[in-house]
Amino acid sequence: MEFNNPIFQALLGLVIFYIGLKMFSGGMKSMSHLENLQWFISNPYWMFLGAIVCTLLWQSSSLTTTAVIGLVASGALPLPSAIAAILGANVGTTGTIWIAGMLVSDGIPQGITKQVALVHTGVNAIMAIALLPFIQPIAKFISRF
Repeated sequence: MEFNNPIFQALLGLVIFYIGLKMFSGGMKSMSHLENLQWFISNPYWMFLGAIVCTLLWQSSSLTTTAVIGLVASGALPLPSAIAAILGANVGTTGTIWIAGMLVSDGIPQGITKQVALVHTGVNAIMAIALLPFIQPIAKFISRF
């Protein structure tokens, strides 16, 4: 088998990505004692903003979601804050389309690229803003399962 085969490279990349996410999640689970950040992680609105910033910085809502799941599994992050962080990751991931639009348009996105970026950002932002005030009831409902 050739190592420059695109199918092999794609499969190898997925395996490495999966192993990395498992290691990252395990590391996050071990961070159950975050007393210094209690003011931040206990406030869903701060977690929402923090998740937007983190997702914009590392351009991966999957990584943000994995971190949130690891923190919830360790008991360090309450469910309402986790839900807010997931909503923030959905808004933060829209930064990727803006970056792609800038690269395609040689600057500020224009035409259909700008329209797609605006719709993507708008839908995610409207959804998050609409659900954010209802974080507590959503968390109460989800905790029943």
